[in-house]
Amino acid sequence: MFSDTMQAYIAQIEAALADLLPDAEHSDVSKAMRYSVSVGGKRIRPVLVLEACRLCGGEPALALPFACALEMIHTYSLIHDDLPCMDNDDLRRGQPSCHKKFGEATALLAGDALLTHAFCVCAESTLAKEQPEKAIRAVALLSSLAGTAGMIGGQEIDLASEGKQISLQVLHEMDAKKTGALIRAACQIGAVIAGANEEKTTALTAFADALGQAFQVVDDILDVEGDTASLGKPVGSDVQSNKSTYVSLLGLSAAKESAKTLTEQAVGALSVFGEEGAFLRALSEKLCKRTY
Repeated sequence: MFSDTMQAYIAQIEAALADLLPDAEHSDVSKAMRYSVSVGGKRIRPVLVLEACRLCGGEPALALPFACALEMIHTYSLIHDDLPCMDNDDLRRGQPSCHKKFGEATALLAGDALLTHAFCVCAESTLAKEQPEKAIRAVALLSSLAGTAGMIGGQEIDLASEGKQISLQVLHEMDAKKTGALIRAACQIGAVIAGANEEKTTALTAFADALGQAFQVVDDILDVEGDTASLGKPVGSDVQSNKSTYVSLLGLSAAKESAKTLTEQAVGALSVFGEEGAFLRALSEKLCKRTY
């Protein structure tokens, strides 16, 4: 049941992304945009938008453009993360990073273009035409949680922390923004589009915050225990860069226990939805046990 639903969501997202991205025939930047979006990825964030919307009684079709916009923003952040001035990674999702395939300048512009195009997608959506107040609230969430109060703010802390030993508190703040903010955005945007009440919105926010932190803890574990073939990106980069992680600060065993506890918190936050929350519960547990 979970796999069927997940595959159905991903099929919708892939088809919509292919339709919404600009034609790549005559533009290297557009080719780089399509390349970076299409080389894979778990599509967790857009799936969360659609499921949060459904769970709150909304129509996922109305949320689909916003789900795709969020994935475009996530992909732009990965393109920029991989650049030599940031993490300097040559692989992403098992393929050459955007700047390795297209050059640094084109990669930079492709990231910029994905960010700006995402908001065009939102503005041209059916929701924007028929229920503009909801579209405005969704765009405000997306821009805020992708910006200095969210993802960009986390990246800033990350850059400032390179080569330094930071506290667990700072690490949590960084990851809550850098990784968690877009997961929170996904759930809150789905709730807004569905017109969710305060109880359901609060529950989804608590779920997203716990899931986002668990996701990052597992990422840190996989950087130690994973392999490049499975992850599609280099492993051991955190150690090489002397980055503070949940593994370096807590130890491997405690980090694994933390991931388990956070996943339980995420699942617990869904109690308000009863049996309807089964998909998100299953997703949380699978993400905690993932190997990539």
